[in-house]
Amino acid sequence: MGLNIREDIATAFARDPAARNVVEIFLAYPGLHAIWRHRVAHWLWSHGLKTVARIWSNMARSATGIEIHPGATIGRRFFIDHGIGVVIGETAIIGDDVMLYHDVTLGARAYQEGKRHPTVADGVTIGAGARVLGDIHIGKGAIIGANMVITKDVQERTNLDTSEFFVI
Repeated sequence: MGLNIREDIATAFARDPAARNVVEIFLAYPGLHAIWRHRVAHWLWSHGLKTVARIWSNMARSATGIEIHPGATIGRRFFIDHGIGVVIGETAIIGDDVMLYHDVTLGARAYQEGKRHPTVADGVTIGAGARVLGDIHIGKGAIIGANMVITKDVQERTNLDTSEFFVI
């Protein structure tokens, strides 16, 4: 179940220009705390301890404001900046080197059995307030801008960051 704490702290330095030192990142980055707790919850979930995993996950949500279902699969060097309001559903799959900003939802569009949450490939960035909904695929290296609602597949390296059009 390795926690990869050193790699996660290095990722915070690489992704957050406000990161000042290891102690601050270790103690005061709720996105990292949520990821570390998710890894424990996911291990419990994967080993049939689903109720314990859900309880652990709920405690993590209470502590961080970030809700990651213990069934979600998350790759390496995943970073959540700020984090409050982030929701990641049960069947979501997140690749390596993905970055989410606050208030992002990787959710379902409707009640259904089976895969119902997004698959996010390596190197994707998803801006604050974005909603990525349904069993869709976000291609490698794509950028999804703030407050976008995505319900269809996004091709590799697509830039959907429209923030430049709203500069006042």
